[in-house]
Amino acid sequence: MSNAVILLSGGLDSATILALANSRGFACHCLSLDYGQRHRVELEAAARVASSLGAANHRTLKLDLTQFGGSALTDLAIDVPTGGVAPGIPVTYVPARNTIMLSLALAWAEVLDATDIFVGVNAVDYSGYPDCRPEYIHAFETMANLATKAAVEGRRLTVHAPLIELSKSEIIRMGGALGVDYSLTISCYLADAQGRACGACDSCRLRRAGFEAAGVDDPTSYLGQYPV
Repeated sequence: MSNAVILLSGGLDSATILALANSRGFACHCLSLDYGQRHRVELEAAARVASSLGAANHRTLKLDLTQFGGSALTDLAIDVPTGGVAPGIPVTYVPARNTIMLSLALAWAEVLDATDIFVGVNAVDYSGYPDCRPEYIHAFETMANLATKAAVEGRRLTVHAPLIELSKSEIIRMGGALGVDYSLTISCYLADAQGRACGACDSCRLRRAGFEAAGVDDPTSYLGQYPV
């Protein structure tokens, strides 16, 4: 089996790509990042998902991005929006987060002699993050193949973003066919210590709309009645 590094947040999308990479025959080495995120309960979800889907390995690295702040997810003085998904780049964007995560995945991939990295970014049903676009993924892959010993020696690296052009409902249907248990995942930016979702943040709204569009029961545990 070929090794692959899977960026695993504990959310719906990353659980789906782990299942997809598994189905393609990769030995999946999952990487999560404890960056001081407000919704750190997602890391517990990541561990559950990795175990459920039979990951070969799962590691969580600690890197405190609260030292920089600049995002509602890393600075408690900035409120997470709960009024509905608005146009533009939201305050939940974490500066350079995907670049940091992919760089760490790239480093581990070199150590593992892996030529494949999977990331669950999505450019259709997403919250306006610039580091979720196809051109960004292509640019990172180009950089990775210029900057690494492995690539210079002929082991070209591929960054897989298989969900990037799918709607949330299409992702949910794919994951269901692959046996993903979405009740193990957490997407909410304001989840409580028990993993119950607020139902009002952008991530909750996109997730809930995806289940509705897919015609699939939403297994998410919500804190009371979520807003319409």
